[in-house]
Amino acid sequence: MVTCTAVAKSYPGGDEPTQVLAPTDLTIESGEFVCVVGPSGCGKTTLLKLVAGFLEPTQGTVCIGDRRVTGPDPDRGVVFQQPALYPWLSVRQNIEFGPKVRGIARAERTAAAERLLAMVGLDGLGGRRPYELSGGQQQRAQIARVLINDPQIILMDEPFGALDALTREKLQGELLALWRDRRKTVLFVTHSIDEALLLGTRVLVMGTRPGRIIYDHPTDFKTDLGDAPFQVLRTDPGFTAMRDEVAQHIYTAHATP
Repeated sequence: MVTCTAVAKSYPGGDEPTQVLAPTDLTIESGEFVCVVGPSGCGKTTLLKLVAGFLEPTQGTVCIGDRRVTGPDPDRGVVFQQPALYPWLSVRQNIEFGPKVRGIARAERTAAAERLLAMVGLDGLGGRRPYELSGGQQQRAQIARVLINDPQIILMDEPFGALDALTREKLQGELLALWRDRRKTVLFVTHSIDEALLLGTRVLVMGTRPGRIIYDHPTDFKTDLGDAPFQVLRTDPGFTAMRDEVAQHIYTAHATP
């Protein structure tokens, strides 16, 4: 479980600090897939980096279970928009990097990497360098590199934002299948309302000046739809209604001086 208690972030600037995230309370239960949407500059990535331990809050606390976050930790895996793969290593070596640093035996980490390569659709490509893969394949490799560390929480900062529409939807489906299989806790930042509704069990909307949560609602329109494909979800009246509601909150927040 992730618990943010009055967590806020400010940066020095001018006569007084600039607050980018107002004091925020947030609880994410284990196994939830929480998507965060909002306009640029609303603090989405700041919130994610605070949970990741990449930033120190100006005030408040972030806890994973009963442990306070004081920095990055293998219990939180991060997937960035641009794949952060080492170009001089093979795909398999990239995936094995974390376990290697932790001293896991070579045979064990290689076997785990091969299982994950197959799981994310990269079977047979482990010997290639990252530059030999497409953008979508590089993101699959990055997801596998996170999963091999078996984190409690996966933090994703617009991981599919730079991909074409067809590749993006394919990876969305694959990510959702992985989440259903492993039930990891996911915090997913996106600019796309549709993506948030299709993937998330819960959607947060953040407003600006300063960043804050202005809407928090489960995607309960999916309750009776089970594992329906995206095409079916998009035509459901509940999807349309929630998309309009989320869009209105974003528009109102963005228009408020």
